[in-house]
Amino acid sequence: QGQLRQSGGGAVQTGGSLRLSCEVPRGNSFYKCLGWFRQIPGKEREEVATIDRNDVKTHKLHVTGRFAISQDRAKNEFYLQMNKLKPEDTAMYYCAADVSSSYCLYPGEWGQGTQVTVAS
Repeated sequence: QGQLRQSGGGAVQTGGSLRLSCEVPRGNSFYKCLGWFRQIPGKEREEVATIDRNDVKTHKLHVTGRFAISQDRAKNEFYLQMNKLKPEDTAMYYCAADVSSSYCLYPGEWGQGTQVTVAS
């Protein structure tokens, strides 16, 4: 138990959709926050969306209205639905979990990463 396991991702055309999944072996409720981050080569890792124990969700401005985070506690999974994808969404995406912060400020566990590539 411990590290998160991701699935999904891949390559799509502009305007397409993808869904990322993250399996949480310890169970979703073990953590105060579950989140998705992404990293573009040469840039800092950035937050994309988070969800806390009370299902309060945050989405960063650059994905608001296009991406949606959700969770299924019964399956010990959470998801990132990505719609209307743009080339600038191309990045390595990571799921993360934080036991101490409801805002995913200190994620201690990470998924292995999955590449999302959006062709123009």
